[in-house]
Amino acid sequence: MRGWWREFAGLVLPDACGGCGLPRTPLCAACREALHRAGPRRVRPVPEPAGLPVVHAAAPYTDAVRALLLGHKERGALGLAGPLGVALAGAVRAAASRSAGAGTGPLLLVAVPSARRAVRARGHDATRRIASAAARELRRTGTAARVLPVLRQRREVADQSGLDPWQRAANLAGALEVVRGAGRLLSDGRVVLVDDLMTTGASLTEAARALSAVHARPFPALTPVDAAVVAAVPSAFGIKRN
Repeated sequence: MRGWWREFAGLVLPDACGGCGLPRTPLCAACREALHRAGPRRVRPVPEPAGLPVVHAAAPYTDAVRALLLGHKERGALGLAGPLGVALAGAVRAAASRSAGAGTGPLLLVAVPSARRAVRARGHDATRRIASAAARELRRTGTAARVLPVLRQRREVADQSGLDPWQRAANLAGALEVVRGAGRLLSDGRVVLVDDLMTTGASLTEAARALSAVHARPFPALTPVDAAVVAAVPSAFGIKRN
């Protein structure tokens, strides 16, 4: 019900830019440009956790980009999923081009699942919504892509906010698993893990570990898994926060 109401409210209530609050536009030109200014780049958190796949990000998590992601995730500005998905699609293309010779078939976007309590509280799965928008953008521009919702939480995890990188890794260790019967689906294309934000890399590392378990099942081995996110903390780009 909450997700339906947010969809309806976005149609009938006056719009303001989700990044800066400029009235009469859901996303102003300046904030849209902030999503694409840096261009997709490989990013590495500091410290970099063992097992983290190669990650590409569309933008640093600062200012307008931070406001856009929080607006979509926490404030129910669901109309931002489209432009955030376009930014994520660019990062996915960068990730896929790096491993272009590693496999054939469509790009399979595997979203890192949100905590169940967070989905209940927000009324939607923010990462899956952005992933779906990214898949549509990739198809629109001629790249076969689809979202595979094959990861799930096998246990509850603590709120990650306030945890340092080592605590986050311990909190997430063994928390994810691939749903039964997904191995054959994952072998039908090139897998790209996707998330809205990378901070310490713990979530992507755990997701990659869960996917690697598919190797033990009677299906063809997965090609090397890469990852793409809308944004990463500035230190992962090797730049300083303003």
